[in-house]
Amino acid sequence: MNNSLPSFVRRGLLALALGGAVLPVLPAFAAPAELLNVSYDVARELYKDINPAFIADWKKTTGEDVVIKQSHGGSSKQARAVADGLDASVVTMNQANDIDMLADRGLVAKDWAKKFPSNAAPYYSTMVFLVRKGNPKAIHDWADLAKPGVQVVIPNPKTAGNGRYTYLAAWGSVIKTGGNEAQARNLVARIFKNVPVLDTGGRAATTTFTTRQIGDCLVTFENEVNLVRAEFGDNFEVVYPKISVLAENPVAVVDKVVDRKGVRKQATAYLNFLYSPVGQTIGAKHFLRVRNEQVMKQFSSNYKPIQLFSVDDVFGGWRAAQKRHFDDGGEFDKIYQSK
Repeated sequence: MNNSLPSFVRRGLLALALGGAVLPVLPAFAAPAELLNVSYDVARELYKDINPAFIADWKKTTGEDVVIKQSHGGSSKQARAVADGLDASVVTMNQANDIDMLADRGLVAKDWAKKFPSNAAPYYSTMVFLVRKGNPKAIHDWADLAKPGVQVVIPNPKTAGNGRYTYLAAWGSVIKTGGNEAQARNLVARIFKNVPVLDTGGRAATTTFTTRQIGDCLVTFENEVNLVRAEFGDNFEVVYPKISVLAENPVAVVDKVVDRKGVRKQATAYLNFLYSPVGQTIGAKHFLRVRNEQVMKQFSSNYKPIQLFSVDDVFGGWRAAQKRHFDDGGEFDKIYQSK
């Protein structure tokens, strides 16, 4: 062998001559599991706190690392994105209807609501009003939103669960206080005549009201209005109507995605974490109503008593509500087109 060659080259040639290169053995490192949580618009801050808490808990419990990514938008818009191929590991929505649609597509288990406690809804909220300081338009209940000269900011019920709950809350407020269907439809029609712009999601509607200074009242989730108050201080006041809708925040594992990516155990643990004392406490700090009675009691000052009715009670469930009110050509389309 040519001794003029560098020693490392001579050793390499010798190894090849003996039948194969001698390569160093490097330790194998598995990439951490990665989850994508596709969620509704106004849950951004919640999951900014939930995710690092779960990551730390998972590391402590299993010794494994996990990465969690987020996608936010109008609840129904997000559900359609998952149906169209967005690789969600889990969905954390604000209405059961969106997850039912994914179950119909075979992406989520048909019995998804039985996979986790409390109908797979670790948190719930309701629809309340945010008005400008001093409540200059004297807005106290649903009927006040229909008064002439009042501008109401509500996101589009076709794309946002936030808007859908608002529509159902107003309709149901009439039914639950002795009114009939015609009276309920009339109230909702008059309210939407007072809506200057239909944003696609709840967070966009909040920006319209708070930053763009459009409207006299924003109707949104109880947790969202309290976060606005925390950010903007005394510029706004929260008004509770006498009655409103129970707005559950259901969750589900997207079976086809987690099985293809091998992350079912992490995805399931992530959603179970929402029910843990830590997950429930984080939810309560974000003004969501929680299932854990001790945590709810601890944060009782965050909530005011309010009479709630369910979508099942007044509308026969989400599927019936969707078909009658929000499908193309349904009640909402008829109301808005005649605006």
